Amino acid sequence: MRILLAEDDINLNHTLSYQLNAQGFAVDSCFDGEEALFWAKENIHDVILLDRMLPMIEGTDVLQNLRQEEIAIPVILITALGALSDKVEGLNMGADDYLVKPFAFEELLARIYCVTRRSPILAKDNKFILSDVTYSPEENILTGPKGNCSLSKREGTLLEAFLRNQGQTLSRSTLLLKVWGPESDVEDGNLDNYIHFLRRRLLAIGSRLQIKTIRGIGYCLKEGAANV
Repeated sequence: MRILLAEDDINLNHTLSYQLNAQGFAVDSCFDGEEALFWAKENIHDVILLDRMLPMIEGTDVLQNLRQEEIAIPVILITALGALSDKVEGLNMGADDYLVKPFAFEELLARIYCVTRRSPILAKDNKFILSDVTYSPEENILTGPKGNCSLSKREGTLLEAFLRNQGQTLSRSTLLLKVWGPESDVEDGNLDNYIHFLRRRLLAIGSRLQIKTIRGIGYCLKEGAANV
């Protein structure tokens, strides 16, 4: 899962980035609203942790801009403003959750799982279930009709991008950003290698799911004939 963290408190930003990375999340952090809005509009993140009061552009303005453009990425507002009126205002602006500082990291983690669990293919135990496969991002284990296999962290991130967008064609640039991040200088051929790895994994576990090449655009995860 890729998270965008927009927090101008340097110490808190670094601490949360470290803790989230330790939990297996890919984190892109920024310190002002202008940069947060730029990356949020790329629509490559699975959840946004958004400080309400950011320099350049306030977090609430970032949130409203995203919702006006119909970008539906789950947003958790993080703020020191804990009055009921502040919470109601933030939620009415389109936030999916509202977390008041200071907070325990365990609570933030639970709220991240809560807002991302609304995906129709994500079960309550934080495992993805689609067609004849189950994927556990916490363990990086992919299970199908003919057994299971372990995925590398990069393979798991790529698979999760497909699972969250099942049936949709994802462009090569979108996949590169989702898997390697906006600041990575990865070569384009690396994506082809990992697509090849994932196809072999799906074949090995006998899944009907297939990663189709959409020529000139990118790739799409679709259900095909069973692999026997």
